[in-house]
Amino acid sequence: MKMKKLTALLLASVMALSMAACGSTPTSNDNSSQDSSSAESSSDTAEGSEASDSSDAADSSQASDSSDAADGSQASDSSDAADGSDASGEAEGFTTAVEGKLTMATNAAFPPYEYVEGGQVVGIDAEIADAIAGKLGLELQIDDMEFDSITEAVKGGKADLGLAGMTVTPDRQEEVDFTVSYATGVQVIIVNEDSDITSADDLFAEGASHVIGVQRNTTGDIYTTDDIEKKELGTIDRYSKGADAVQALKTGKVDCVVIDNEPAKAFVAEVEGLKILDTEYITEDYAAAMSKDNTALYEAVNTALQELIADGTVQGIIDKYITAE
Repeated sequence: MKMKKLTALLLASVMALSMAACGSTPTSNDNSSQDSSSAESSSDTAEGSEASDSSDAADSSQASDSSDAADGSQASDSSDAADGSDASGEAEGFTTAVEGKLTMATNAAFPPYEYVEGGQVVGIDAEIADAIAGKLGLELQIDDMEFDSITEAVKGGKADLGLAGMTVTPDRQEEVDFTVSYATGVQVIIVNEDSDITSADDLFAEGASHVIGVQRNTTGDIYTTDDIEKKELGTIDRYSKGADAVQALKTGKVDCVVIDNEPAKAFVAEVEGLKILDTEYITEDYAAAMSKDNTALYEAVNTALQELIADGTVQGIIDKYITAE
């Protein structure tokens, strides 16, 4: 009996061991499958990662190339735009008071050289300045001011040039540079029709004591000051505008007015009872006044003006306003 029980126990033990061995095999296989799956997954992940990295790198490279291309295009466009704008000044090596503009200082009370019509400054000087600006690729800006402020505006860089029927004189040449002359001016004498002044010689005669009206700081002022006032042959009354001097003549405050021939003709045509004497006071040259400190702009403007004179543009402008007598 004991022998049978012992045998039964041994058989049970063997069966238990056999079942344990059988159970461990699937577990081992499952682990291998997981390992294999993990390895494949890792490989896939690695390959995916590499593919992704490659794709990202490619995308990044393309994005970078696109960005560079875009940046290069913008830089080129900006550079081209800048180069284009430089054509109006900096590319030529000069600067102006206002970027992209040529600023002309004038006194618009000197017809036909400059006067106001329809709220705009027009006339010979205005058209010549506009033609110069066009040659330089600039827009013309006109600043109307008192005549005696023009030189200071040019010297101080507030204006690029002064065009106002300005005569070249030694005193002015100490302050500013002048371009080539573009017109010839003649100073004449306006008197009342019944005046005892019949020629310029009457103003210089011994014992003369006339009151002469002029526009302040014009050559009429300069010449009469030197020729008459300093020699105590008369008194000079100075006015801010030529028209004011002519009005003073009409009202008897002055005996005559010395002024440029062209505005003189306009004033006499407007005011009854006045006339221009046949004898001239002096002949002079008109030019544009420019700063001594902006030589590059001076050269550009002077060259443009010379070209406009050579091709007949300036004479054509003058002929529009001044008819041959």
